[in-house]
Amino acid sequence: MILACQGICQSFGTDVILKDASFHIEEREKAAIVGINGAGKSTLLKIIVHELEPDSGQVVLAKGRTLGYLAQHQAPESQRTIYQELLEVKRDVIVLEERLRVLEQEMKELSGDRLQTALDTYTRLSHEFEQKNGYAYKSEITGVLKGLGFTEEEFEKEINTLSGGQKTRVSLGKLLLSRPDVILLDEPTNHLDMASIAWLETFLLNYDGAVVIVAHDRYFLNRVVTKIIEIDNGLVMSFQGNYSDYAGKKSQLREAQMNAWLNQQKEIKHQEEVIAKLKSFNREKSIRRAESREKLLDKMEVLEKPMEVCSEMRIHLEPEIVSGNDVLTVEGLSKAFGPLSLFRDLNFEIKRGERVALIGNNGTGKTTILKILNGLLDADHGSFCLGTKVKIGYYDQEHHVLHMEKTLFEEISDTYPGLDNTKIRSTLAAFLFTGDDVFKRIGDLSGGERGRVSLAKLMLSEANFLILDEPTNHLDIVSKEILEDALNRYTGTVLYVSHDRYFINTTATRILDLTERQLVNYIGNYDYYLEKREALSPASASVPGAQADSEAASAGKLDWKQQKEEQARIRKRENDLKKTENEIFDLETRDQEIDELLTREEIYTSTAECLKLHQEKEAIHKRLELLYEAWESLA
Repeated sequence: MILACQGICQSFGTDVILKDASFHIEEREKAAIVGINGAGKSTLLKIIVHELEPDSGQVVLAKGRTLGYLAQHQAPESQRTIYQELLEVKRDVIVLEERLRVLEQEMKELSGDRLQTALDTYTRLSHEFEQKNGYAYKSEITGVLKGLGFTEEEFEKEINTLSGGQKTRVSLGKLLLSRPDVILLDEPTNHLDMASIAWLETFLLNYDGAVVIVAHDRYFLNRVVTKIIEIDNGLVMSFQGNYSDYAGKKSQLREAQMNAWLNQQKEIKHQEEVIAKLKSFNREKSIRRAESREKLLDKMEVLEKPMEVCSEMRIHLEPEIVSGNDVLTVEGLSKAFGPLSLFRDLNFEIKRGERVALIGNNGTGKTTILKILNGLLDADHGSFCLGTKVKIGYYDQEHHVLHMEKTLFEEISDTYPGLDNTKIRSTLAAFLFTGDDVFKRIGDLSGGERGRVSLAKLMLSEANFLILDEPTNHLDIVSKEILEDALNRYTGTVLYVSHDRYFINTTATRILDLTERQLVNYIGNYDYYLEKREALSPASASVPGAQADSEAASAGKLDWKQQKEEQARIRKRENDLKKTENEIFDLETRDQEIDELLTREEIYTSTAECLKLHQEKEAIHKRLELLYEAWESLA
């Protein structure tokens, strides 16, 4: 054991954040702390690093071990460049290197005992230098910076000129280079693109210390962690395994807890009814028996009702009008800002019912494409065409569709003047805005709260083509899962940009990868994309996060005709699958009808009718065998 929390309690006023929280971390263990927004995850990290003193309890760190901590928001001020800032982490190695260089010069002039003493010192320092990876510290710094998404041209940028996200990446780089025994990370993937997240996953998996992560990136957690520490309503519980293991166990546990509570409530009600009945007899023996039961009931440890997941957001997205089959056609689209060319000659189309994820590294132009499709930006070249009866609903990550000066109630009522007060309040309540919350100004809300207001507007729009820019930003895991479920049940069409790989894997039916100013088309989810991308580029498999080289990328590009043929093949398979499922349903229904008919006296007493129905039943079974095989092949 390298780190332990024992009986941690923390409250802020009347709000109880942590109740008797206890858990431990083993050496080299990779663990995640999960819970809804406001559960106390960041508070727990601050208690562990002694930025915050708990009301009671203690944190125990093994003797001689070090902690490293990265908070969510970093704003380091420095006139150093990015490279110089990370170089400071290796100051002890640099000093050691300078001493070795000085000794090398001195030994040229020494002889006898003095030379031997210098040689002994040089040998000792050289060994220490090698132990600290001194011969490779510069390449180590370069590798970390590139892994976190900095180009060599950016190495010389001053820290003071960087954005908040870039400063956070610099702080993360410094922490990783310092190699503490326990790394604590609070939302480390927030400012990283997919390639950088993949690099960080590999770094942490191979890290020889322990790691504790707070993150909403479930794909990242699945890849990295082997333990989940959950904070739920102030209580802390540990689960072995990754996020998917935890989600399955949690679901089973919640079901068991709910069943136990329901059974106990049923037993309590039954005992109360028996007690009332015994008392109604109004006899000494029956009253004594009633009193005995009452004492047992008073001693019963009453279970708390488990919190229900459905108490969270309730999203129902449904188009008002069904669009035509061709929803969007894009031809020859190009865009540049000055000398910077984002993309050129993009061609793709989207069909009704598709859920298409547009992915790519930061700065490649994904959001720009969405803005062009929404008429917020003009393309330099090319055109796009919306299909028949297509109505767009747009969600932008910066929430420009919201008016900062309006209240939540005004934002909804002004956009949809036909809604009455009850409908507006019930819609906002579905997104966790109740009571006086509806009169808060949009400008006073957090990023996550603004995201929920934008989703509320989207739900009311009844659009049949949703265009979403980073829809899961600032949402906690439960809210993400509810949004995923809503999109998977949505019968319209979806095009979205997201860095959330778990979200993409769960919702996407197709992926467009914007790389090297072109689109690569993948007919499948994120796991399929990874499989095919690695097949195209062996280099990307050996170097996590590396972009496919230009030859592999061009080999993977589907031209306009190929895309149409592939999409037609997919649509045919889906139609065949649906027809097969319908026929299976009809035959299984008829099979059950025959079973019911064979129980009737007028049927089973008639040899001719029985023979006829048995022959039909046999034919149904033979046909079903073929259909089941066909279904497996299609599915």
